[in-house]
Amino acid sequence: MILAHSIFPSPVGPLTLVASDTGLVAILWEDDDPARVRLGARAERSDHPILKTAAAQLADYFAGRLRAFTVPLDFRGTPFQQTIWAALRDIPFGETRSYGDIARAVGRPTASRAVGAANGRNPISIIAPCHRVVGANGALTGFAGGMETKRWLLDFERKTIENQE
Repeated sequence: MILAHSIFPSPVGPLTLVASDTGLVAILWEDDDPARVRLGARAERSDHPILKTAAAQLADYFAGRLRAFTVPLDFRGTPFQQTIWAALRDIPFGETRSYGDIARAVGRPTASRAVGAANGRNPISIIAPCHRVVGANGALTGFAGGMETKRWLLDFERKTIENQE
């Protein structure tokens, strides 16, 4: 199956949105490593309904109007990865969790490193908010979009909450 893709111009740089017929498959960063998220053949399809929904929701997120996404997702990974990626979606807007917190949340309390590896392969950044995962001491750790972008996203979410209170 050929996947559809389009470019979304975001405040953190152009994002490539990729969708199947059933859901969003990936959000790729401008300089994303192709080995991080392996995808098959793609075709430009800015008219694809899932891509249009994802773009509209991302626009609302970056405008500070959306805290939780509802676009259908089509995660492609191992069962463990999919469990971790689903757990990322449980991290509230503007909050962070450690790798250990995620490991405990999925019933694998000693799997912090495996959580980190799965987090690093998260194909749907922002919507499955891997930017909200930090080290045990609260320090910012790796992020496919870069550390500056991770810091920007976390600051943006905190400021959005402050401005709406």
